[in-house]
Amino acid sequence: MITLYPTDTVYGLGVDATNVDAVLQLIALKGRDEKKPISIAVSDMAKAREYAHVTTLAEKLAAQFLPGKLTIVLTAKNNLPPQLTAGTGTVGIRIPNHPVPMMLVQKIGKPITATSANVADMPTLSSVSEILKQFGDRSALIYHDSEWEQELPNSAPSTVVDARGSVPVIIREGAIPNEAILEVL
Repeated sequence: MITLYPTDTVYGLGVDATNVDAVLQLIALKGRDEKKPISIAVSDMAKAREYAHVTTLAEKLAAQFLPGKLTIVLTAKNNLPPQLTAGTGTVGIRIPNHPVPMMLVQKIGKPITATSANVADMPTLSSVSEILKQFGDRSALIYHDSEWEQELPNSAPSTVVDARGSVPVIIREGAIPNEAILEVL
């Protein structure tokens, strides 16, 4: 089941990130390039350590910004499907500051995918009805709980930082400005 859920940035699409069939179904639904990795949402850094090699830099970034609007790219462990990492050997780790994704990851006890709820190369939308309309007939594959439905405030997506080394490499500036990331050093 592909679940549409709100986050502290934009709506996300979640499946069990350890289930290769679910990940492939998500990739097909979005029409996503199979060479683009998909981030995961976890409940805390202890859970992140189960799926990624967490560096000292990642710990510093997490202490400053998580839970929040940051995705930390790390070396993935072998317990994630290669389709999720798109053969890169890396995974983006998110700990959203929102109760719904936190409830989902705690309920299933595994990470969920943390990819924006849009068709590949289409705009990211802020309401459930607009999102479902964008997916058209494929929206029947998406589960959404009406209790979670809300118009999300305008927000940039998460800032994405490669933290595999000792210096952050900003992949995408998002809700957290580059300067704030660099101040962590």
